Amino acid sequence: MPNNNGQNYLCYLPKVEKVKSGKTVTQHNISSMIVESEKRIKLKTPDELLEELRDRCFVRQEGWWSYEFCYPKRVRQLHLEEEKVVQEFILGEYDAEATAAYNQNLSDISTLKDPRSKDASQRYHAHQYTNGTLCDLTNQPRETEVRFVCSEPRAMISSLTELSTCKYALTVRSPMLCQHPLFQAERPVWYTIHCNELPKDKETRVAEEFQKSKQIVTVAEDEDTSNDLS
Repeated sequence: MPNNNGQNYLCYLPKVEKVKSGKTVTQHNISSMIVESEKRIKLKTPDELLEELRDRCFVRQEGWWSYEFCYPKRVRQLHLEEEKVVQEFILGEYDAEATAAYNQNLSDISTLKDPRSKDASQRYHAHQYTNGTLCDLTNQPRETEVRFVCSEPRAMISSLTELSTCKYALTVRSPMLCQHPLFQAERPVWYTIHCNELPKDKETRVAEEFQKSKQIVTVAEDEDTSNDLS
């Protein structure tokens, strides 16, 4: 391939071996890299990092309702008038047993990819909140999955979604999770292409071979055309 000055180079593309799954072996999964590095450096777990939120409460107002999350206690849906609670629903109390059961079969440190996230690489760490106020429509206690995501600059409730009747997902921005590499965005893998300048004699031979290949194609096309005319 030529450069801007017309000098030709012979370039070698990196060899990328593929496994049966179609994934390249040179592109290491971040999760496996972190697990490997933990053998040398002990990283804090997500729950250890989230200890910074302990006993703190966060409120998000959406129209008539306000949503309060106190870590790690409970999630509440409130209606306030003059800063007084006039209506309240408990959307869930922290359930350590349900959280452990939910996370036990997940790989690495119980992270998932959030299908509702605009950024497909965004991960979250989930806690389960159960045994909330009884739901009139299902006759079951309300439940909430609290999802902690790596997001700067400060901790806050970013959204609350009702996944199904009286079952919710509360997303909490948690800058402290950004300290763990597993919650950071995937970085693209870059490869190096090595090029050597072609000597003049070799460059001439390459050019001649290219011209010959063009002539062969032209002759073949001419023969096809003459056959069509006959």
